Amino acid sequence: MAEQFPLRLVSSYMLAPTVRHLVFERGDGQPFVFAPGQFIQVHFHYADGKPTKRSYSVATVGNGDAAPAERIEIAVSYVEGGAATTLLANLHPGETINASGPYGRFCLFDTDTNRRYLLVGTGTGITPYRAMLPQLRRLIAERGCEVHLVFGARNEGELLYDADFSAFEREVPGFRYHACLSRAARAQPRERDRSGHVQVALEALQPAADGDIAYLCGNPNMVDEAFALLKNAGLPVPHIRREKYVSSK
Repeated sequence: MAEQFPLRLVSSYMLAPTVRHLVFERGDGQPFVFAPGQFIQVHFHYADGKPTKRSYSVATVGNGDAAPAERIEIAVSYVEGGAATTLLANLHPGETINASGPYGRFCLFDTDTNRRYLLVGTGTGITPYRAMLPQLRRLIAERGCEVHLVFGARNEGELLYDADFSAFEREVPGFRYHACLSRAARAQPRERDRSGHVQVALEALQPAADGDIAYLCGNPNMVDEAFALLKNAGLPVPHIRREKYVSSK
Protein backbone atom coordinates (compact mmCIF):
# COMPACT_ATOMS: atom_id res chain seq x y z
CA MET A 1 0.00 0.00 0.00
CA ALA A 2 1.47 3.35 -1.07
CA GLU A 3 1.79 5.92 1.67
CA GLN A 4 -0.24 9.11 1.94
CA PHE A 5 1.44 12.47 2.40
CA PRO A 6 0.74 16.20 2.14
CA LEU A 7 1.67 18.12 -1.01
CA ARG A 8 2.40 21.84 -0.76
CA LEU A 9 1.92 23.91 -3.91
CA VAL A 10 5.09 25.74 -4.94
CA SER A 11 3.96 27.30 -8.20
CA SER A 12 1.69 26.82 -11.20
CA TYR A 13 1.03 28.14 -14.68
CA MET A 14 -1.35 27.52 -17.57
CA LEU A 15 0.01 25.10 -20.17
CA ALA A 16 -3.03 25.54 -22.41
CA PRO A 17 -6.41 27.29 -22.11
CA THR A 18 -7.82 24.38 -20.07
CA VAL A 19 -4.67 22.71 -18.68
CA ARG A 20 -2.69 23.83 -15.65
CA HIS A 21 0.83 22.72 -14.70
CA LEU A 22 1.30 22.47 -10.93
CA VAL A 23 4.57 22.12 -9.04
CA PHE A 24 4.47 20.63 -5.53
CA GLU A 25 6.84 19.61 -2.79
CA ARG A 26 6.11 17.14 -0.05
CA GLY A 27 4.77 18.97 2.96
CA ASP A 28 6.31 16.47 5.38
CA GLY A 29 9.86 16.98 4.13
CA GLN A 30 10.23 13.34 3.10
CA PRO A 31 11.76 12.28 -0.24
CA PHE A 32 9.60 11.27 -3.19
CA VAL A 33 10.99 8.46 -5.35
CA PHE A 34 9.15 7.44 -8.51
CA ALA A 35 9.75 5.68 -11.81
CA PRO A 36 8.97 7.83 -14.87
CA GLY A 37 5.54 6.79 -16.11
CA GLN A 38 4.03 6.38 -12.64
CA PHE A 39 1.21 8.49 -11.19
CA ILE A 40 0.00 9.90 -7.89
CA GLN A 41 -3.52 10.10 -6.51
CA VAL A 42 -4.94 13.29 -5.01
CA HIS A 43 -7.38 12.63 -2.15
CA PHE A 44 -10.21 15.04 -1.28
CA HIS A 45 -13.94 15.16 -0.49
CA TYR A 46 -17.02 16.09 -2.48
CA ALA A 47 -19.19 18.90 -1.12
CA ASP A 48 -21.35 16.32 0.66
CA GLY A 49 -18.33 14.94 2.51
CA LYS A 50 -17.94 11.77 0.46
CA PRO A 51 -14.25 10.91 -0.05
CA THR A 52 -12.86 10.61 -3.59
CA LYS A 53 -9.57 10.73 -5.45
CA ARG A 54 -8.09 11.55 -8.86
CA SER A 55 -5.02 10.17 -10.60
CA TYR A 56 -2.32 12.31 -12.26
CA SER A 57 0.83 11.16 -14.01
CA VAL A 58 4.03 12.63 -12.63
CA ALA A 59 5.51 15.04 -15.18
CA THR A 60 8.73 15.77 -13.27
CA VAL A 61 11.91 15.61 -15.34
CA GLY A 62 14.52 14.09 -13.03
CA ASN A 63 18.13 13.06 -13.56
CA GLY A 64 17.33 9.71 -15.12
CA ASP A 65 18.25 7.79 -11.99
CA ALA A 66 16.49 6.64 -8.82
CA ALA A 67 17.34 9.75 -6.81
CA PRO A 68 14.41 11.37 -4.97
CA ALA A 69 12.62 14.14 -6.83
CA GLU A 70 12.68 17.57 -5.23
CA ARG A 71 9.45 18.54 -6.96
CA ILE A 72 6.31 16.65 -7.94
CA GLU A 73 4.85 18.13 -11.13
CA ILE A 74 1.50 17.26 -12.69
CA ALA A 75 -0.72 18.57 -15.48
CA VAL A 76 -4.42 18.98 -14.72
CA SER A 77 -7.16 19.27 -17.34
CA TYR A 78 -10.08 21.42 -16.26
CA VAL A 79 -13.43 19.65 -16.36
CA GLU A 80 -16.49 21.90 -16.28
CA GLY A 81 -18.15 21.43 -12.90
CA GLY A 82 -15.48 18.97 -11.82
CA ALA A 83 -14.75 18.64 -8.10
CA ALA A 84 -11.01 18.18 -8.66
CA THR A 85 -10.97 21.18 -10.99
CA THR A 86 -12.54 23.30 -8.25
CA LEU A 87 -9.95 22.11 -5.76
CA LEU A 88 -6.84 22.50 -7.91
CA ALA A 89 -7.85 25.61 -9.85
CA ASN A 90 -8.28 27.53 -6.60
CA LEU A 91 -5.11 26.25 -4.91
CA HIS A 92 -2.57 28.95 -4.02
CA PRO A 93 1.19 28.64 -3.36
CA GLY A 94 1.79 27.43 0.17
CA GLU A 95 -1.53 25.60 0.44
CA THR A 96 -1.59 21.82 0.78
CA ILE A 97 -3.57 18.85 -0.49
CA ASN A 98 -3.38 15.15 0.38
CA ALA A 99 -1.86 12.63 -2.02
CA SER A 100 -0.57 9.08 -2.21
CA GLY A 101 1.70 7.12 -4.50
CA PRO A 102 3.50 6.49 -6.64
CA TYR A 103 1.46 3.89 -8.51
CA GLY A 104 1.55 2.14 -11.87
CA ARG A 105 3.75 0.18 -14.25
CA PHE A 106 3.47 2.40 -17.34
CA CYS A 107 7.27 2.56 -17.34
CA LEU A 108 10.26 1.74 -19.49
CA PHE A 109 11.58 -1.73 -18.62
CA ASP A 110 15.28 -2.46 -18.13
CA THR A 111 14.75 -5.84 -19.79
CA ASP A 112 13.55 -4.34 -23.11
CA THR A 113 15.79 -5.01 -26.11
CA ASN A 114 13.67 -3.40 -28.82
CA ARG A 115 15.11 -1.26 -31.61
CA ARG A 116 12.37 1.38 -31.49
CA TYR A 117 9.87 2.93 -29.08
CA LEU A 118 6.59 4.40 -30.32
CA LEU A 119 5.24 6.72 -27.62
CA VAL A 120 1.71 7.90 -28.37
CA GLY A 121 -0.28 10.38 -26.32
CA THR A 122 -3.22 12.78 -26.42
CA GLY A 123 -3.95 15.66 -24.04
CA THR A 124 -2.42 15.24 -20.60
CA GLY A 125 -1.59 11.67 -21.60
CA ILE A 126 1.68 13.17 -22.85
CA THR A 127 2.91 13.92 -19.30
CA PRO A 128 4.53 10.54 -18.51
CA TYR A 129 6.71 10.88 -21.62
CA ARG A 130 8.04 14.21 -20.36
CA ALA A 131 9.18 12.45 -17.19
CA MET A 132 10.83 9.74 -19.32
CA LEU A 133 13.08 12.13 -21.27
CA PRO A 134 16.27 11.55 -19.19
CA GLN A 135 15.79 7.78 -19.43
CA LEU A 136 15.22 8.02 -23.17
CA ARG A 137 18.40 10.04 -23.59
CA ARG A 138 20.35 7.27 -21.85
CA LEU A 139 18.66 4.44 -23.77
CA ILE A 140 19.30 6.10 -27.12
CA ALA A 141 22.97 6.61 -26.22
CA GLU A 142 23.51 3.14 -24.74
CA ARG A 143 21.43 0.95 -27.03
CA GLY A 144 21.19 3.03 -30.19
CA CYS A 145 17.40 2.64 -30.24
CA GLU A 146 15.07 5.13 -31.89
CA VAL A 147 12.20 6.91 -30.15
CA HIS A 148 9.20 8.40 -31.93
CA LEU A 149 6.88 10.57 -29.83
CA VAL A 150 3.45 11.00 -31.44
CA PHE A 151 1.32 13.69 -29.79
CA GLY A 152 -2.29 14.31 -30.78
CA ALA A 153 -3.99 17.66 -30.13
CA ARG A 154 -6.63 19.80 -31.76
CA ASN A 155 -4.36 22.79 -32.39
CA GLU A 156 -0.94 24.25 -31.64
CA GLY A 157 -2.10 25.82 -28.38
CA GLU A 158 -2.93 22.39 -26.97
CA LEU A 159 0.51 20.86 -27.60
CA LEU A 160 1.48 20.54 -23.95
CA TYR A 161 5.23 20.75 -23.22
CA ASP A 162 5.84 21.41 -26.91
CA ALA A 163 8.99 23.42 -26.14
CA ASP A 164 10.42 20.59 -24.02
CA PHE A 165 9.90 17.95 -26.69
CA SER A 166 11.12 20.23 -29.48
CA ALA A 167 14.31 21.06 -27.57
CA PHE A 168 14.90 17.38 -26.78
CA GLU A 169 14.55 16.51 -30.47
CA ARG A 170 17.21 19.10 -31.36
CA GLU A 171 19.57 17.80 -28.67
CA VAL A 172 19.18 14.03 -29.01
CA PRO A 173 19.76 12.22 -32.30
CA GLY A 174 17.40 9.27 -32.51
CA PHE A 175 14.43 11.12 -30.99
CA ARG A 176 11.66 12.26 -33.31
CA TYR A 177 8.65 14.36 -32.34
CA HIS A 178 5.46 14.09 -34.44
CA ALA A 179 2.64 16.57 -33.73
CA CYS A 180 -0.75 15.46 -35.06
CA LEU A 181 -3.21 18.35 -35.21
CA SER A 182 -6.84 17.45 -35.91
CA ARG A 183 -8.41 20.93 -36.15
CA ALA A 184 -5.81 23.51 -37.22
CA ALA A 185 -2.18 23.41 -38.34
CA ARG A 186 0.62 25.35 -36.66
CA ALA A 187 1.15 28.93 -37.72
CA GLN A 188 4.58 27.73 -38.87
CA PRO A 189 4.27 24.03 -39.75
CA ARG A 190 7.19 21.71 -39.06
CA GLU A 191 8.62 18.79 -41.01
CA ARG A 192 7.04 16.05 -38.90
CA ASP A 193 3.68 17.73 -38.27
CA ARG A 194 0.65 15.86 -39.55
CA SER A 195 -2.98 16.75 -40.10
CA GLY A 196 -5.40 14.39 -38.37
CA HIS A 197 -5.26 12.04 -35.44
CA VAL A 198 -2.33 10.08 -34.04
CA GLN A 199 -3.32 6.95 -35.95
CA VAL A 200 -2.24 8.70 -39.17
CA ALA A 201 1.34 9.16 -37.96
CA LEU A 202 1.41 5.78 -36.25
CA GLU A 203 0.42 3.97 -39.45
CA ALA A 204 3.00 5.96 -41.44
CA LEU A 205 5.72 4.79 -39.04
CA GLN A 206 4.97 1.22 -40.16
CA PRO A 207 4.99 -0.56 -36.78
CA ALA A 208 7.16 -3.66 -36.84
CA ALA A 209 6.38 -6.74 -34.80
CA ASP A 210 10.03 -7.74 -34.47
CA GLY A 211 11.46 -4.42 -33.33
CA ASP A 212 8.92 -2.07 -31.77
CA ILE A 213 7.45 -1.49 -28.32
CA ALA A 214 4.56 0.97 -28.13
CA TYR A 215 3.13 3.04 -25.29
CA LEU A 216 -0.39 4.49 -25.53
CA CYS A 217 -1.68 7.08 -23.08
CA GLY A 218 -4.65 9.42 -23.09
CA ASN A 219 -8.13 9.38 -24.55
CA PRO A 220 -9.68 5.88 -24.22
CA ASN A 221 -10.96 5.85 -27.81
CA MET A 222 -7.49 6.72 -29.12
CA VAL A 223 -5.91 4.04 -26.94
CA ASP A 224 -8.34 1.39 -28.17
CA GLU A 225 -8.00 2.33 -31.84
CA ALA A 226 -4.20 2.57 -31.70
CA PHE A 227 -4.06 -0.75 -29.85
CA ALA A 228 -6.06 -2.41 -32.63
CA LEU A 229 -3.80 -0.85 -35.28
CA LEU A 230 -0.64 -2.09 -33.54
CA LYS A 231 -2.05 -5.54 -32.88
CA ASN A 232 -3.05 -5.86 -36.53
CA ALA A 233 0.52 -4.92 -37.44
CA GLY A 234 1.66 -7.95 -35.48
CA LEU A 235 2.97 -6.42 -32.27
CA PRO A 236 2.66 -8.84 -29.34
CA VAL A 237 0.20 -7.62 -26.71
CA PRO A 238 2.96 -7.36 -24.02
CA HIS A 239 4.71 -4.89 -26.35
CA ILE A 240 1.67 -2.57 -26.42
CA ARG A 241 1.51 -0.84 -23.06
CA ARG A 242 -1.58 1.22 -22.28
CA GLU A 243 -2.92 3.77 -19.85
CA LYS A 244 -6.33 5.39 -20.34
CA TYR A 245 -7.28 8.84 -19.02
CA VAL A 246 -10.96 9.21 -18.15
CA SER A 247 -12.39 12.58 -17.09
CA SER A 248 -14.42 12.52 -13.87
CA LYS A 249 -16.75 14.98 -12.21
